[in-house]
Amino acid sequence: MKHIFQKGSDPTKPTLLLLHGTGGTEQDLLPLAKKIDEGANVLSVRGNILENGLPRFFKRLAEGIFDEEDLIFRTKELNTFLDEAAETYTFHRDNIIAIGYSNGANIAASLLFHYQHALCGAILHHPMVPRRGIALPNLAHKHVFIAAGMNDPICPAQESKDLTKILKDAGANVHLHWENQGHQLTLQEVEAAAQWYQHL
Repeated sequence: MKHIFQKGSDPTKPTLLLLHGTGGTEQDLLPLAKKIDEGANVLSVRGNILENGLPRFFKRLAEGIFDEEDLIFRTKELNTFLDEAAETYTFHRDNIIAIGYSNGANIAASLLFHYQHALCGAILHHPMVPRRGIALPNLAHKHVFIAAGMNDPICPAQESKDLTKILKDAGANVHLHWENQGHQLTLQEVEAAAQWYQHL
């Protein structure tokens, strides 16, 4: 997968996995990583799917309706890529925290849903529930921050509430942060995520 890796100054810190929104690239969320943890490794990945020329991490059938078959396949592809990247760049495979926005947050959530050891935590900006009606792995000791907009037309408030409950029911420690905004990624929610991260 097309990506950027930046070696951090402190090998004890997690590797931050950056996952962009629809139409983004591996450059998009690099400033976020600096705000979250300047000393951490950064692995920023570009989605392998193109929708009308715009990069994404998996296909969808319509706005808000995911192609589940492709989602499962692409989640596995990303998980395998993380295995390979950890070997290539010699970082700890079991110490990855994803930071995703929109489509990137959805694939990060999908990693949690499908692979118990894919991530140790995640910062999800405006995610949706990737799949419903499936059994999740045991997510005890996983830490998840969800940033949601009360007026988000793409990701309704109920999606954020449902995702929080599903992850908590699987044992994850989840913090749900609300902004009185739409689907945009705001500085306030990034700062809230950074504060949350400092207390992990």
